[in-house]
Amino acid sequence: MPYYMTQVSYNSHSWEAQVKNPEDRSKIIGTLLEAAGGRLISFFYAFGEYDIVLIMETPDNATVASVVIAASAGGAIRNIKTTVLMSAEEGLDAIKKAGSIAYSPPG
Repeated sequence: MPYYMTQVSYNSHSWEAQVKNPEDRSKIIGTLLEAAGGRLISFFYAFGEYDIVLIMETPDNATVASVVIAASAGGAIRNIKTTVLMSAEEGLDAIKKAGSIAYSPPG
């Protein structure tokens, strides 16, 4: 199954609610992913532009998009970004295939 990294920024209302009633959001996200046929691999709190970083595995792009949309629809998220991840083998395969493609830059 493909892997994805999702980075999330909470809005101030979400942080306020979590400070008043702390809860393990990784369990909620993990359950959401499992219901969609995926799996949460890692959940991290982060400093900087994004507050949460998730590494997850889902059957396809549509599945991860549906989970991200469902989570975003709750209104607690200010910003969200999902990146498709490739294994080292997939990346090397892509590099090898790129070598066999004839391409001429513009000009």
